[in-house]
Amino acid sequence: MKPIRTMVAAGALGAATLAGGLLAATVFTGAPAGAASSTSTTATGGTSSPSGSNSSGPPMTPPAGAPGAPTGTFHPNESAAHEATESATREAQENAGQVPTVP
Repeated sequence: MKPIRTMVAAGALGAATLAGGLLAATVFTGAPAGAASSTSTTATGGTSSPSGSNSSGPPMTPPAGAPGAPTGTFHPNESAAHEATESATREAQENAGQVPTVP
């Protein structure tokens, strides 16, 4: 094979590998895209983050049937051993009926 032809073939192979890697990274990421990934605004003007960590609005939950979507009602752990090691922020979230987002 001539040297020019070899370099063209190597470049084409490299470009195809890079394009395939980018396509795979786009297809196989777990992040939603489009309108489904926008944040909502509450009446107080705050926005909710996808993790639900913003206390100014309601916690956001994944769509029904999505992997990791909560099934049922949240029941806080009220045992004495758990309560002794729990932070005030976590206890407030549990008392509000929210799934805790802090340790």
